[in-house]
Amino acid sequence: MKILFLSDDFPPASFGGAGISTYELAIGMKKAGHEVFVITTCRKESEAGEQNYDSLKIFKIASDYPARWRAYVSLYNRPVVLKLEDILKRVKPDIVHANNIHHYLSYRSLKIAKKYAKVVITFRDAMSFSFGKLMTRKYLESLDAKVTWLDHLKQAKLRWNPFRNLIVKYYLGYVDQKFAVSYALKKALEQNGITNVEVIHTGIDLREYSLSSREHNKKTIFFAGRLNDAKGAGVVEKSFEIVKQEMSEAELRTAGTGGKWLNREEMKQAYADSNLVLVPSVCFDAFPRIVIEAMALGRPVISTPYGGAKEIIEDGVTGYIIDPFKTDELAEKIIDLLKNPDKAEEFGRAGRERVKTQFNLDEKVKQYLFYYKNCASCP
Repeated sequence: MKILFLSDDFPPASFGGAGISTYELAIGMKKAGHEVFVITTCRKESEAGEQNYDSLKIFKIASDYPARWRAYVSLYNRPVVLKLEDILKRVKPDIVHANNIHHYLSYRSLKIAKKYAKVVITFRDAMSFSFGKLMTRKYLESLDAKVTWLDHLKQAKLRWNPFRNLIVKYYLGYVDQKFAVSYALKKALEQNGITNVEVIHTGIDLREYSLSSREHNKKTIFFAGRLNDAKGAGVVEKSFEIVKQEMSEAELRTAGTGGKWLNREEMKQAYADSNLVLVPSVCFDAFPRIVIEAMALGRPVISTPYGGAKEIIEDGVTGYIIDPFKTDELAEKIIDLLKNPDKAEEFGRAGRERVKTQFNLDEKVKQYLFYYKNCASCP
């Protein structure tokens, strides 16, 4: 079977969560014996063209434009779509699997892909119905992800396109099968009129996560998210102040400062060198990859109910799910795990076993292939 993946970002140019997850799924399909291609984007024309990366044939299409036009260009990026169609004609795929396409490849690519193959899409965030991070007051208070035109206007301001979501739904009509990476995302999509969605959680290859700590007798907390309020940076700062009052030896580390971020292998080592990992998002975080990566390396994780983390973490068994706005409670859970290394180790072992049984990449590949074959056999 010829499988062609669409993703705005993809390694080695980008190692964002969605890009890495798409890459690993593509590699899994390749190992399963299928012919795999990738269409992705880059910002500079000099970087565009064809290349091979880790046995994958990758086509890069250059595209860059001012962010103020995103609500329009993300629907139909004509220069990119024309080049995308040329590649489709050459590859002649059986399945086109779209992932994050809402910045550069554009939703129009779904309609074009349907002319040449069966089309599936995996939603990995809220961008199909939201203009950005979903963190409305209604959602944060009641987990109701339904957004109104007023929510969109407040979020997008002068960048608002009142027809955006209607056009997104129109293009989704060309998709044969829709997937979400969590039940939380499936529910949010349904609340915003995107239905008939199946759930396949992100999987990882546990064999790539076997590092051990290089440090001993330290009390290290690792905050692996970006340093912004949506990812909980402010929450972490306030909680850590409380932790330091009781445990002066505690140390907080982040994934990067001054514009320099840890690469993929450095991130793995940072997980291994920590006692626990924090993912205290205060926005809808569909399926935070950080959680399964940390658990794969045997580290307990403290996260929030906003999004899919609660589907990964077994509260009180592999980590904790807490209200991130209750900084005293977050600090309490951090102190609990730092003061009780045996409990933290037990949580870590349970977490790694949970990744092995519930978020195994090989099993996720099989699930997708089942749907691919069903789609391919339908008229």
